[in-house]
Amino acid sequence: MKKPDRRQAKSDFFGTTETTPDSTTPAKFAGTDNPRHLRAIHALNIRPMPREHLDRAVGCSNTPDLVSELRRRGLDLPCQRVSDTDRDGLPIKRGVYRLTEQDRRKLATWQRLRQRGGIDLTLAGLILFAGACAVLLIGVL
Repeated sequence: MKKPDRRQAKSDFFGTTETTPDSTTPAKFAGTDNPRHLRAIHALNIRPMPREHLDRAVGCSNTPDLVSELRRRGLDLPCQRVSDTDRDGLPIKRGVYRLTEQDRRKLATWQRLRQRGGIDLTLAGLILFAGACAVLLIGVL
């Protein structure tokens, strides 16, 4: 939801943003096709989750590694330590992962570009570079 009292960034023809001095910075998320990443994003979009619940929702047993992969791709995903008790009644600090508002903006931008069929310029450059390397390896050039 856009705030009416803040000027927003204007998009140009090519999908990049032209920022105004008092607009929010464009959010970047590299995106993913990994089914576990997508399940984690979906689960965290619904509500913040403790590591154990996220393990079950995603279908893996090492969510901290999965979360670190998503962080490398551009999400913040902070882990808040909350007081809890374990099964023996002892006090513990349980980690709860959540999406920040900036993470939600990054995901919304990524989903919009993905639905529109847009491609990241870095990815486009890598694809062109790989194509040129393949042509050179074949010996056509």
